Amino acid sequence: MHTVVSQKDRVQRFGRFLSKMVMPNMGAFIAWGLITAIFDSNGWWPNYELSQMIEPMIKYMIPTLIAYTGGRMMGDVRGGVVGSIAVMGVISGTDVPMFLGAMIVGPLSGWLITKIDAKLKNRVPMGFEMLTSNFAAGILGFFIAIIGFKLVGPLVEVLSLFMERGVYYLIQHNLLFLASLLIEPGKILFLNNAINHGILGNLGVQQASEIGKSVFFLLETNPGPGLGILLATYFHSKKSIKETVPGAIVIHLFGGIHEIYFPYVLASPALFIAVTLGGMSGVLMMNLLSIGLVATPSPGSLFAILAMSPKADLLSVLAAILVSVVVTFAIAHLILSRLETGSEGDLEEEKQIREGLDKEQEVPKTMGMERDLSKMESWKNISKIVFACDTGMGSSAMGAALVSKMLEEAKVNMRVENAPIDDLPRDADLVITIEALKTRAIHSAPHAIHIGVTDFLYKPQYESLIDHIKKYCIQEKGNIEMNLPREILTIENIHLKMPSVSKEEAIRYAGELLCNSGYVESAYIQGMLSREEKFTTFIGNGVAIPHGENEVKECVVASGLVVIQYPEGIDFGDGNVANIVIGIAGKGNEHIQLLSNIAEAIEDEALLNQMFTTDDKSFIFNLFSQQ
Repeated sequence: MHTVVSQKDRVQRFGRFLSKMVMPNMGAFIAWGLITAIFDSNGWWPNYELSQMIEPMIKYMIPTLIAYTGGRMMGDVRGGVVGSIAVMGVISGTDVPMFLGAMIVGPLSGWLITKIDAKLKNRVPMGFEMLTSNFAAGILGFFIAIIGFKLVGPLVEVLSLFMERGVYYLIQHNLLFLASLLIEPGKILFLNNAINHGILGNLGVQQASEIGKSVFFLLETNPGPGLGILLATYFHSKKSIKETVPGAIVIHLFGGIHEIYFPYVLASPALFIAVTLGGMSGVLMMNLLSIGLVATPSPGSLFAILAMSPKADLLSVLAAILVSVVVTFAIAHLILSRLETGSEGDLEEEKQIREGLDKEQEVPKTMGMERDLSKMESWKNISKIVFACDTGMGSSAMGAALVSKMLEEAKVNMRVENAPIDDLPRDADLVITIEALKTRAIHSAPHAIHIGVTDFLYKPQYESLIDHIKKYCIQEKGNIEMNLPREILTIENIHLKMPSVSKEEAIRYAGELLCNSGYVESAYIQGMLSREEKFTTFIGNGVAIPHGENEVKECVVASGLVVIQYPEGIDFGDGNVANIVIGIAGKGNEHIQLLSNIAEAIEDEALLNQMFTTDDKSFIFNLFSQQ
């Protein structure tokens, strides 16, 4: 069993990795798609002059953006630069659009440059760091570009040809509908972006470059199955669920956020049959009518689909979507009707899951929320809520907007954002995500408080959340003075074994800890960054003491400091590496005394080395307390 779960996790991680290379560049896809849809010879308003942009964008611009993104994911900006160099070899080695090739050489380049940089670290003579760094990137890019030209490009071209022939076989034998057996269930399991951008998008771009349109752009983005599920759910649910369906329909169909209907299917797993057969029927209709889109509709809304449809295919595209809706609705209606007439025990269980309402029990949709809220009495200083989903662009955005509005109505001033679940911000105090994704969220942001929900848009659950925030996490203005922190350093403000980040991120994190602990107002953080721009706060011996400039002294509420250990170091420029970052806020002349205490604490080299490596917070706490 353990092996099966591990393999599934690897597949999901790989899919998310592919998606993260493509999603940040969706603006480029949309721009290319609009230019193609409007100015191509088969477009709405053909224009030969403007259509000259189409081929360079798809052949050079988009693969380069993907390679840069993939390289940066693995090796920061240097990885992105080397990835961009390498992909030019791949592009030049074949006539096939090199999306897949970019997804190979981009991350590979980023990974290799990090390994080379690690080997060269501390081995380069002083003054030659920049020269060595630039030559290392250039030489690596030189070799990978050649490998890409001679090997990666031709291999991808062969692979694309093999896949193309396989797909064309399905098309010629009217079997493409079988792809829905994988696509529709995969979408519900939050693999929709990986399927669309990692697989179908590549095939679609190649086919569109040859015949001007592609059915592959419609296979995953078809909103028909989701709309059919939502309509069937509306007719087979009580008021508590029915009230959520109209809003979900608007968001799904016109907003293009398909994740909105996933919980309705997961609540009644038998509905997997409905979405799969609905998707298959839509594909059959697409083949019958020989339709396709000129580019990926992103997001997959009806508006985007129509915008990417050739003028001659508009009615046919709508017909294929309608067939998917009707078939999905009909099958879902039969499934849900049968559930309603099943045995009494099965009926009660299904009602509790699907309808979320029982006369004597709480709404299951709030079960995860209430469980996590029960521990909220110990929560303090929550200033930022982050909604997380797989990409941070879909249903989580809607949840964040809903809670932000509710907080505003409750006169609670608190930041609410949305983010990809694998890239949660370090200053997130409270993370809200789908229950099934909660484990990933905890792994991504172990420092935050986590709440799992079954539906981002179920409003009643957030009413309890806001009540708890007002009760336990918000201080009345009149009580601020009596709730000021009494200790300059607390053991909670000592953070060990932190991963290396940029200097700016390290300073901002220290400032946020000071702010969240009540030592400073939020404007002090910018003062710390401004101070660093003028004069470095690196004081030697692997220690930096970021603090605010004079202009933000009034933002200091009480004297305090935070200690953050970075075992692998933070680059503070000019070859200075800090393993300990100490954020300081000084009220009045106490600032000078704090600096003096720190200077005494780091004089002993043995103690300093222990500070760099210890995993015992009490060691550092006692050391500074004695000072």
